Amino acid sequence: MDKKKVVAPLVCHGHSRPVVDLSYSPITPDGFFLISASKDSTPMLRNGETGDWIGTFEGHKGAVWSCCLDKHALRAASASADFSAKLWDALTGDVLHSFDHKHIVRACVFSEQDTNLLLTGGFEKILRIFDLNRPDAPPREIDSSPGSVRTVAWLHSDQTILSSSGDAGGLRLWDVRSGKVVQILETKFPVTSAEVSQDGRYITTADGSSVKFWDANHFGLVKSHDLPCKVESASLEPKFGNRFIAGGEDMWVHVFDFHTGEEIGCNKGHHGPVHCLRFSPGGESYASGSEDGTIRIWQLGPLGQIEDNSTANGSTTANANDGISEVTQKIDELAVSETKKMEETQVDGVEQKVVDA
Repeated sequence: MDKKKVVAPLVCHGHSRPVVDLSYSPITPDGFFLISASKDSTPMLRNGETGDWIGTFEGHKGAVWSCCLDKHALRAASASADFSAKLWDALTGDVLHSFDHKHIVRACVFSEQDTNLLLTGGFEKILRIFDLNRPDAPPREIDSSPGSVRTVAWLHSDQTILSSSGDAGGLRLWDVRSGKVVQILETKFPVTSAEVSQDGRYITTADGSSVKFWDANHFGLVKSHDLPCKVESASLEPKFGNRFIAGGEDMWVHVFDFHTGEEIGCNKGHHGPVHCLRFSPGGESYASGSEDGTIRIWQLGPLGQIEDNSTANGSTTANANDGISEVTQKIDELAVSETKKMEETQVDGVEQKVVDA
């Protein structure tokens, strides 16, 4: 049988520790951009199409758990284990403001409409809404979370907030005006990933070994798919909504048919668990971040074509030969080994406070 033609992913090096969050900007006149969060304390900005490094945001003193870009890709935000969330100038890399918290900040996101609000959550079990037009003003606080906040998102033109807890199952929907929980989407395990689809129709969640799709307006469960391993992240293709991706403990990036749940692709190449996955805003590619410290950008093949990048093994170009692929794989494995040694031998006052939720 002839081998399928395999398009290898773009492999983005730069982080020295695990990549734990990824976020794309919308498409702007200058293209679209990708920001990554890592336990190495330095978020990085890249060209979303090519993966080329643009800049590094330096200033945090602990692991960065979450990051995002505003809709114009002019500002970035990050949430860190150093008890702060920071607002950055995405053009210069300068810190515009640092928002102090009393514990580890696990999640942050800009409001969708005017991007002048920043929502944060973390180990304090409090949701905070900061007005970026008045950054020194006290934030609005919503403090009824059942446990530490793991993920946050805006819904319904910023009238509703989604949050999940690292200590309890379920996704909570909060009315912004009243600050009250209006709905709980029940899950058996804590939700580790929550995404609102680009058209606002679906909420995609990952909990345990399950990926679920919820009606974002009526909150009913639309579909649920079980995977053979624990899933940490999932993302729905934004343009047609006909495919979704999921990844987790098995180190692979799986591609599924949204309607049937059939697995139509499996991308292998990471050398550690996959912590985060996101589709690009146009849906032509998707990015994965892993324990191995790398980001990989995969091209999405035609729907009728079964995707299998199992022979890519870390190649950085589609035309890389077997020798280069083998060397790249060994370098990646060495990087993971060195990272594990660092984690076992280094003691950092801030990072001792970090607990994987």
